[in-house]
Amino acid sequence: MDKLKSNATIVIIVIEKVLLSIIAVLTVVGTFQEIGKIYSKTSVELADLLLLFIYAEVLGMIGVFFSSNKIPITLPLFIAMTAIARLIILQGKGMEPITLLYEAGAILIIALACLIVRYKPNSQYKYQSDS
Repeated sequence: MDKLKSNATIVIIVIEKVLLSIIAVLTVVGTFQEIGKIYSKTSVELADLLLLFIYAEVLGMIGVFFSSNKIPITLPLFIAMTAIARLIILQGKGMEPITLLYEAGAILIIALACLIVRYKPNSQYKYQSDS
């Protein structure tokens, strides 16, 4: 039974690494596509920079995972905040004011979550070991 559990764990780890590798390659492809769009329109907008920043954060998150086999919870939260900020910018001035408040509130809630996670007492929460 332990051998079956061990084999299943190995298969899941391999699938996870393959999927993350595919995500990394596609992120690089998306980055080059976005740079191509910026080059073809010969202007850079804030939404373009935020998208490139999201791509960089995704690659950084994958890099951290490959080096430590852990993803700090704050990295996806930063990506979410950047994505919502990009959404606000893309929607422009024609959006409903209440929608802007909701989206800004979402960014605030995520930022507060980052603070709470970052300043948690280390003695209360232990990450399970990889062994």
